[in-house]
Amino acid sequence: MRVLSRIRPLLPGSRDYAQAPRTWKGDLIAGLTVGIVALPLALAFGVSSGAGAASGLITAVVAGLVAAVFGGSNVQVSGPTGAMVVVLGPVVAVHGTGALAVASVLAGLMVVVAGILKLGRVVAFLPWPVIEGFTLGIAVIIFLQQVPSAFGVDPGPSSNAAVSAAQALATTSFGALLAPVALVAVVALIMVAAPRIPGSIIAIVVASVVAEVADLPVARIGALPDSLPAPTVPGLNWDLILTLAGPAATIAALAAIESLLSARVAASISDTGPYDPDRELFGQGLASVASGFFGGMPATGAIARTAVNVRSGDRTRLAAITHALVLLAVVYFATGPVSRIPLAALAGVLMVTAARMVSVDTLRSVVGSTRADTVVFFVTAVITVSLDLIQAVEIGILTAAFFALRALVRSSGVHREEIPGPAQDGDAHIAVFRLDGALFFAAAERVLERVSGIRDVDVVIIRMSQLQALDATGARVITDIVTALERRGITVLIKGIQDRHLHLITKVGVLESLRHHEHLFAELDPAVEHARSHVARNRAARTTALLGQDPAAFTGSGPHPGSPS
Repeated sequence: MRVLSRIRPLLPGSRDYAQAPRTWKGDLIAGLTVGIVALPLALAFGVSSGAGAASGLITAVVAGLVAAVFGGSNVQVSGPTGAMVVVLGPVVAVHGTGALAVASVLAGLMVVVAGILKLGRVVAFLPWPVIEGFTLGIAVIIFLQQVPSAFGVDPGPSSNAAVSAAQALATTSFGALLAPVALVAVVALIMVAAPRIPGSIIAIVVASVVAEVADLPVARIGALPDSLPAPTVPGLNWDLILTLAGPAATIAALAAIESLLSARVAASISDTGPYDPDRELFGQGLASVASGFFGGMPATGAIARTAVNVRSGDRTRLAAITHALVLLAVVYFATGPVSRIPLAALAGVLMVTAARMVSVDTLRSVVGSTRADTVVFFVTAVITVSLDLIQAVEIGILTAAFFALRALVRSSGVHREEIPGPAQDGDAHIAVFRLDGALFFAAAERVLERVSGIRDVDVVIIRMSQLQALDATGARVITDIVTALERRGITVLIKGIQDRHLHLITKVGVLESLRHHEHLFAELDPAVEHARSHVARNRAARTTALLGQDPAAFTGSGPHPGSPS
C-alpha cells in the first residue's frame, strides 16, 4: 500500500490536458514541427549508437509517446539523444545489439524506482559549470563519432571517440572521401543558411537527391521496417543481467540527469507550467522499458527538441504526442525514401547539431566568472571526452566541492578585535576573538592555532554570535581551545552562543570545559566588565605577591577551577 501511495501522484490525469481545448491548434503545429526536426536526429542517433537507424526511429516513436503521457513536464520531447549514444556505443560494441533491449529495460526500471523514491530533485545539486562542461564534452564526442561516416570509412576499434576517429582516418584514401565529405559540406551549409527548424530536413532531402542523381558511391541507411515490431519481453537471464548491471546503471544515471535538466530548461524558457521531477523520472523510466520491449534503445528528454517544441508554441502534452505520431506515420508510409538517405548526410546533421550544443555566450560566461568555475568546467569537459560520462559528472562535482570548501574556509576564520568603547587600564591583558563564517573540520585547525597560541593575557573572550555554521569538529576545537587556555591560567569567557548551536555545543562539552557556568554571556558589555574585574583581581594578587605576602601567586595559575572568576 505504501508503494501504491507513492505511485499514485506520479500517474497521468485530466489536469495534464486542462489547457488543450484552448491551445490544441498550436500544440498540433508544434508537434508536427518537432516531428520533422526529430526524424533525421532519430535516424542519425540510431546509426551512431551502432544499433541502426530502425532502432533510433522505433525509440523516438515508442519512448516519445510513453514519456509524453507519463512524464512530469507538459512540453518535454523524448527520444534517442547524443549523450545516450555516447554511452550506448561501447555497450553495443562489447555485448552486441541484442543486449541493447535488455539494457534499456534494466535502466528504465532503475529510473522508475528513482522516481518512486522521489530522487528527482537531485539534479538541483549539480553545479552549473559541471553541467556546461558535461554538455561541451558530449558535443565533442558526438562530433568525433561522425568523423568515420563523414569520410566514408568504418570507425576504429577503440571505444574512445577521439582515438576511434584517428584510427578511422588512418585507413581512408583521398579518392574515397570526396563524395561523403562533399555531402557533409552541403548539409552543413544548408543547415547554417536555412532557418533552424526545417534546415535539417531540407539538407537531408537535398543531399539524398544529389546522391541519387549523381549515383555517388556513398553508404545509405538501408532497409527500414514498414511497421512497428510486436512488443516482446527481452530474453533475461541472471548472467546477462549481472553483466549489464553496470552499463545499465550508467545509462539510468545519464537518462535521469539529462531528462531532468531538459525539463528544467523547458520550464525556464517559457511559462508552460511547473514540472514534477519525480514524475519525470517515472515517465522516462517507463519510456525506456517500453522502448526495450519494441527492440529500441534507452531514451531521455531531448533538450534541443524540447526547446524547438516550446518555441513553436506548444503548451500541453498534445504536441509531444503528435511528434511521436508523425514519426509513426513515417514508419508506415515513408520507409522506402528514408532508407536511401546517405549516412554522410546524417553525419553532417549531427556535426552541426553538436556544434550548436556549444553556446559561445555560455562559454564566455563560464570562463569569465571565476577561476574555480573555469577549472571545474574544463575538467568536466576533458574527463567527459577522455574517460566516461558518469565519471566526468562525479569528478566535476568533486572538483566543484573542493573549490567550494576552499572558499568556505577562506570566508571563515577568527579575528582579534579591540574592546569597544574607551580603553581602560588593564585592557591589554584581555583578548577578544570573533569567530566568523563556518567553523568546521576544514577550518578548525587554523582557528585552534590562532586562539590557543595567544600570550601575555589574563582573559580571552570568544564571540560566537557571528558564527554561521558549526559542525562537531568545530565544536570540539572550541572545547580544546578553552581547555588549553584554562590549563595555562587564562580565563575563557564565551559570548553569544546561538540557539541553533547550543545543543551541539552542550553535547561536545564546550560548556563543561569552562571554569564556571557564569563565564557564559549573551552580550559583550557584561563579558568585558567581568573580564576587567578579573584582570583587576589578578593585578592585585600579583602586587601582593611582589610585596612578599603571597608567594603562591607567582605561579600565575589564577583562581582555582571552582572559582566564579
